[in-house]
Amino acid sequence: VQLQASGGGLVKAGGNLTLSCLHSEFRLPLYSLAWFRQAPGKEREGVSCINSNGAYTHYSNSAKFRFTITRDDAKNTVYLQMNSLGPEDTAVYYCAATPSAFSVDRCLRESEYIYWGQGTLVTVSS
Repeated sequence: VQLQASGGGLVKAGGNLTLSCLHSEFRLPLYSLAWFRQAPGKEREGVSCINSNGAYTHYSNSAKFRFTITRDDAKNTVYLQMNSLGPEDTAVYYCAATPSAFSVDRCLRESEYIYWGQGTLVTVSS
């Protein structure tokens, strides 16, 4: 399974950005998907996750009410719409996939995911 994240870039504080993750696996509609991020000098953290049919989503506290995860399996793509960005959102963002059953208790844990994209850098200037 190959995942390719894109859409990162430089944005001013308060701005918006949408990340995309294109996947190559035909079975991915059966997979749960997630976005993680890693800020400079920090550990990677879960941002948002979505179950296989898009009916369930979950967000970290920092992403709640500002970010929206969606998936379009017809386009083999998962999106992360990010609004009201701040410098604290500066990080490399990664998409990830797992065939495991979706659980809000586990879906933001790195250990749940076996397929990872290469990351896309988001820089938010103040």
